Amino acid sequence: MTLQAIDHVQLAIPSGGEEAARGFYGGLLGLAEQAKPPGMAKRGGCWFESADVKVHCGVEDPFRPARKAHIAFRVEDVQALAGRARDAGFEVTDDRALPGHERVFIFDPFGNRLEFLRPLELG
Repeated sequence: MTLQAIDHVQLAIPSGGEEAARGFYGGLLGLAEQAKPPGMAKRGGCWFESADVKVHCGVEDPFRPARKAHIAFRVEDVQALAGRARDAGFEVTDDRALPGHERVFIFDPFGNRLEFLRPLELG
């Protein structure tokens, strides 16, 4: 058996956090919301995806944000995203610890840490 790809990631959100998730994952990150299957929709939460990325936000009770564990997303413009996130009031932490990469950590509205990075071109 060989792993082929990651199908989706699931991040925990608190009960009632769907609108804040829509603002962050849909608004800030630009992922389109997808309808959940009817049997799963009654559990709450929301799903977002693009051609290459699928993020499922699932209600967890009691909720505890992932402050260390995280998913890393490659993006074209790390600083532009960081600036938009700061302007929208989200916590952003600059990080230069990964050689050959530009990256930041942005915390979603619930305190989950997400990494956004771009490999630097060798010249």
